[in-house]
Amino acid sequence: MLALLTALVACQPAPKPSPYEIYEKPTLVAWCIAPFDATRRGPAERAAMLKALGIRKLAYDWRDEHIPTFDAEMQALQRNGIQLTAFWFQGANPGNGQKILDALERNKVLTQLWVSMPDPGRDGTDSEKAKRVAERLRPVALEAGKRGHKLGLYNHGGWAGEPENMLLAREALDLPNVVSAYNLHHAHGALDRLPKVLPKMVPHLLCLNITGMDPKGDTFGRKIIPLAQGSEDEDLVELLVDSGYRGPIGILGHTQFDAADTLADNLDGLNYLPRRARGSDA
Repeated sequence: MLALLTALVACQPAPKPSPYEIYEKPTLVAWCIAPFDATRRGPAERAAMLKALGIRKLAYDWRDEHIPTFDAEMQALQRNGIQLTAFWFQGANPGNGQKILDALERNKVLTQLWVSMPDPGRDGTDSEKAKRVAERLRPVALEAGKRGHKLGLYNHGGWAGEPENMLLAREALDLPNVVSAYNLHHAHGALDRLPKVLPKMVPHLLCLNITGMDPKGDTFGRKIIPLAQGSEDEDLVELLVDSGYRGPIGILGHTQFDAADTLADNLDGLNYLPRRARGSDA
């Protein structure tokens, strides 16, 4: 009888994963923490902090002061079992871009290179502007692809930060290693358009960075707030699930407080919001 029950259980289909699993720790990526940390942690301390919080992915934002520690950063992440999901990449600065590529190669790391699109100028249609942007980014994208990296188009305001224009630029580049990384904290002006445009981005969207959101919050001091403290947060949690997105979710340390506290606040928000969305006790 026991053997029969075991066989019956084995024949049962595996339960389908919940779409809300994108908000659980295995998918979360810490973003904007190295330059935004009141305690000024170094590579080893930063990796230990992420491990203690249960975050296993890092998108690495840096400033010139961090350049000498690129190797130490990657080595500390590897020792602590943390994936370097992305590296902020200044494609317009060949010197620093080369330093990043060389450090990644020395440490045998393949990742996404997040690059803000250059200003296309004022002349022409959006499609023409996208073609100009594509031509400026093409050498960077080709070099990244040759080395095995993805190039992530990153919204950082202006024409190039609008989701519709990101789609046009990616289409104009038409390279298999060109993807998108989308930031809600740079998307307050697109909030009302997200239900329509986000599903179009999903097939090429490799990371979605979220924050607490109020309408036009970037105009009155609420550009970056902890998750679950924005008026739109519950609806956004549902919207991301409904869009079909199932990739990594980035949470921000983009304040001048202790990065561990800021990330912990966002983790608390992600314990609360999906429960609310599913009608569970939050």
